[in-house]
Amino acid sequence: MIDLRLVRTDYDAVAAAMARRGIDLSELEQVAALDERHRSLTTERDVMRHEVKELSQQVGQLKRDGRDAEADTAAAESRKRGEREKALAAEADAVAAEIHDLLLHIPNLPAPDAPDGADEGDNPVLKVQNFDPDSYGEHQRVPHWEFAVEAGWLDMERAAKLSGSMFAMLRGPGASLARAMVQFGLDRNADRYEEIRPPTLVHSQVMVSTGQLPKFADDAYWLERDDLWAIPTAEVPLTSLASGEILDEADLPMRMMAYTPCYRREAGAAGRDTRGLLRVHEFDKVEILAYATPEQAPAVHAEILERAEAAVAELGLAYRIVDICTGDLGQAHHRSWDVEVYAPGADQWLEVSSVSWYSEYQARRANLRYRPSEEKGTRILHTLNGSALAVPRVWAALVETYRQPDGSVVIPDVLRPYLGRDVL
Repeated sequence: MIDLRLVRTDYDAVAAAMARRGIDLSELEQVAALDERHRSLTTERDVMRHEVKELSQQVGQLKRDGRDAEADTAAAESRKRGEREKALAAEADAVAAEIHDLLLHIPNLPAPDAPDGADEGDNPVLKVQNFDPDSYGEHQRVPHWEFAVEAGWLDMERAAKLSGSMFAMLRGPGASLARAMVQFGLDRNADRYEEIRPPTLVHSQVMVSTGQLPKFADDAYWLERDDLWAIPTAEVPLTSLASGEILDEADLPMRMMAYTPCYRREAGAAGRDTRGLLRVHEFDKVEILAYATPEQAPAVHAEILERAEAAVAELGLAYRIVDICTGDLGQAHHRSWDVEVYAPGADQWLEVSSVSWYSEYQARRANLRYRPSEEKGTRILHTLNGSALAVPRVWAALVETYRQPDGSVVIPDVLRPYLGRDVL
């Protein structure tokens, strides 16, 4: 969440930053007003608390002096003020809880260099690689949900029988290809990122820490009996890995990666293309994530983008880098780039990695701190992440791109050692 102290000390700057997102400032205004009320209540509460303490001391002294009537009067006044102090404390706690709830709904401040814009139509395209729309043959213009189903590599019908619509099942060579892609995504980042296999069911607070809750509750799967949530991405457990701990600056940046299944209801998918693997409720993904100091964060952000871009480049796919404008930033995002691959059969650019820098937003929620090497006290760290390899859309773009006139699919060189074959 954003820093309440910043709202208090420089409201105009915070409001101007939020205005760049194009959001209603009413919640921010409520926070500022409630914060003022909270400080007034706590001041009055502290005055009452001090007066109760003084009166209690007077009662003791009066009793020792044998002035029982005066002691009884002072004790009655002490009780009266004590009740007032309790009422003020309860009201202050209620206002603090209201502030906290509002802050959970207010998005992050966009980075100064994030491009201004209203929505995804205003996102600048920074780079396009390996793309020539006229270079694709008719055999590559067939969507994967047609030929991969016919080949037996993708079984949407039986997946729906088992779990419902928007679930997919890969079979035979199709499943082997997905597994190879996961291992490729892990291996190519193992030089710097520690592999972790986190739980895929997490507590509510873990979801709150990344900004998934409360805003995106409708997009998540909740196990009511156990009050656990199925993760929408490995970002969720990895972000909270060091929650409540104090890391040493010397150990930062701290880099992690994880392969996990991911679960998303896609409640907002109405009207979007949900054919084949374009948008599914369950999918496999390799995520890379880092903790960093504020000073390290820009370089780490660029590093994660470089790794996400290099993965699709090594697979030989057409791709582009998109700079996410202020009006299209996710709630928790401070600065983001998307890596998109081109799927010639679907004739679409598909987002396969959102490379995001969250500044302190997630870390403040998750209580992630570090101890600076040359300062006293602690500071809040920054979190960053990106998809190293998200299977479904990359799989779709790959089989469409490498499809041959005879219906076979040539395997990219970097995946052949994992599959032990050159062609599907």
